[in-house]
Parts: sequence; structure tokens; C-alpha cells
Amino acid sequence: MLPPSYNDILQIFQTPDYVVIFQEMSNNNPRIVPMDGRPHLPESIRLWPGDSRGHWQGDTLVVETTNFPQEAEYHRNFRFRGSSEALRVVEQFTRVDADRIHYEFTVEDPTSWASAWTAEVPMIRTDKMMFEYACHEGNHGIPNILSIARNLERQAAEATALGTRSK
Repeated sequence: MLPPSYNDILQIFQTPDYVVIFQEMSNNNPRIVPMDGRPHLPESIRLWPGDSRGHWQGDTLVVETTNFPQEAEYHRNFRFRGSSEALRVVEQFTRVDADRIHYEFTVEDPTSWASAWTAEVPMIRTDKMMFEYACHEGNHGIPNILSIARNLERQAAEATALGTRSK
């Protein structure tokens, strides 16, 4: 969940049995993370976003993801930073105040790196709207687009009215 250069809004919400993490800039479906203690899927079952399982450690949500795809085509084009099918990611989400979450993830893959490594990304609350991942030029320009369209319609109506009066 490295933040992209734009459209970096996340929605995180919880039901009694799941936590859902929905990224604005994502080609994947929302991540639905079971919180009921069930084991990971068998290693033979590989999912595009991996297989996530979550639990609470005090006030910290911990999400462990394994079972990333191992198909050669997937790995050649999409593997994370040179990882292999042995990739394991452990994420920690800790709310530090009403408007901030401390997000930390640790990446392990003994076939790709000599040791695990960790990164941190601050998350700050926003009240901005979240859009589906698609082209949205009109979302910001719609007032001007509509203003121009209404002006053209008005000019056409005036021209029609003038043409009608002159006959």
C-alpha cells in the first residue's frame, strides 16, 4: 500500500468479523481481511492481492498477507521489488490520534532479501471525496464544462429567437 503520486485516499472500515481496506488508486477490489482467527488459505491457492488475515495487538491492527501469485507471467511483470512467491507482508495500523494513523509494513522474502525490511507511511484523515480509479477530468472541471455548455445553449436559443423575429 505504497501511496501513489495522486488519488491516495484510503477507506478503512470494520464489521464484527472483517476489516475492509479500500484504496482509491487501485486496480484491485477492496481488501476484505478476516479477523476471526481462521488460518491462511493452503499454499497452493494463490490470489492476486495475496491472502490477508488480521488480528488486534492492543490498539494496533496487524494484517499478515501471504500466498501471492507465483505464475511466471505475474512475477515477471508485477512482483513487488523483485520478490518471489515466498513473499510475506505484515502491516500494522495504529491510530495515534483522531486524524492520524501510523502505518508500518514489514516485507519478508528469504529468496529475495538477506533480511526483512520495514517502511513507514503516515496516514492523515481527509474529508475529501474518494473516486473510483478512472479518468475524472470532469470531476474538477464540471462547473466550467457546464457553464460553457449552458452558454452555448443560450447563444443557440438567442440566435433561433432572432431568426424567428426577422421573418
